[in-house]
Amino acid sequence: MRTYHHVMSIFGAKSSMVAPDQALTGRESPVLPHPAPHTVLGKSLIGPWPDGTETIYLAMGCFWGAEEIYWRLPGVVATSVGYMGGFTPNPTYEEVCSGRTGQTETVMVAYDPAVLSTYDVLKAFWENHDPTQGYRQGNDVGTQYRSAIFTTTDAQAALALQTRDAYAKVIAERGYPDISTEIRPASDFPYFLAEDYHQQYLYKNPNGYRCHANTGLALPPA
Repeated sequence: MRTYHHVMSIFGAKSSMVAPDQALTGRESPVLPHPAPHTVLGKSLIGPWPDGTETIYLAMGCFWGAEEIYWRLPGVVATSVGYMGGFTPNPTYEEVCSGRTGQTETVMVAYDPAVLSTYDVLKAFWENHDPTQGYRQGNDVGTQYRSAIFTTTDAQAALALQTRDAYAKVIAERGYPDISTEIRPASDFPYFLAEDYHQQYLYKNPNGYRCHANTGLALPPA
């Protein structure tokens, strides 16, 4: 399956954002209308979740490995993978890989902030991918692999900017380029669940494609 993902990324790669009027039209119906419970955590992918649960949407390259990073963290209630930040409603994976939707592969993280702080959610984000690469992540090239944070509260938004600026200093000291991560309110974009076979993909396929690893460049303490 790694080969399939890599081939789709190369042949469907787009290095510039599609114009809204050139984006695919998509569809009214979701590609995953009745999501099964989380394969690992046993929770609903769409809620409801316990009172106090917060959600944030994180794009950091291929969503298979990114989701695995988060479902393993204590305090995470549920995760799912989907498409966000673009123009085409309810896109398919193939449409997203064409570069004609504007969507980026995104992980929804629902978490209990009393157990897992928003700072630690963002720490895992910054430290486990390269946020400087623009429309790519490693060997995966295209607008669907761009780095992004879609926040659901003012506190999340403020902390996303704060941690970005702190991490920018760390990577600048190592000679890396500026951070290209988009930080936007989740209210600006609908989140569309990806197909069932993408959900918790690396639990279902333990030897599947992984492109994420700790970079060794740590976000400074809060």
